[in-house]
Amino acid sequence: MNAGGGAPGTGLPSAGPSVHRESRWIGQGYADITKLREIAAKHDRLSMRNQQRAARVNTHIEKLRHVATLLREKGQRVLGEIPELEQEMAQHERDIKAANERTAGIVVGSDVTNLQYRIRKIQQKVVDRQHKSRLLELKAAVKTQKAAELKVKVDRYLEAAKLEEQEATAYRERADRLQMATESEAASRLAAGRAANEANARDPAGPQ
Repeated sequence: MNAGGGAPGTGLPSAGPSVHRESRWIGQGYADITKLREIAAKHDRLSMRNQQRAARVNTHIEKLRHVATLLREKGQRVLGEIPELEQEMAQHERDIKAANERTAGIVVGSDVTNLQYRIRKIQQKVVDRQHKSRLLELKAAVKTQKAAELKVKVDRYLEAAKLEEQEATAYRERADRLQMATESEAASRLAAGRAANEANARDPAGPQ
């Protein structure tokens, strides 16, 4: 009998080098899984950042389109004032013609010169409104062109986001496969270790 009073060979088997190797192997496997998931998370962040950038640019595009629409509408309102001015000019011209007919064109009164002056002023208003309408149309065209350029930028952001998302998915799938393999291998080794311990417990003396 030994000093503790127990039967020889009945103690638990000591942890040998193989147990430490298996522990290191399992630990390395989980470290690789963690690394893969970290890389997947990094690609997820990049994908989300590109999506946020695309969303902000899309908002700016809609603002530009709205401003362009307002400018075009204002230009059309300005042009819409011209027919009324042209009608006023035509009325003045009829009045001048009637006045000249009364005097047989010999005497040009102040009323006629006043009407001529009014016609010139109205003509200037027409030209000014045409010019203002063209300027508004030009500004609208610039806004529309800027929106088109930004749309290309949005497409680049969305494409980059899609690629980053694909990378993240690929790394997650690799991590999932590695985790399944590691857990399966760890379970197999654990079962083998239990079987070996049970065999040693049944035959503590071992081979003679």
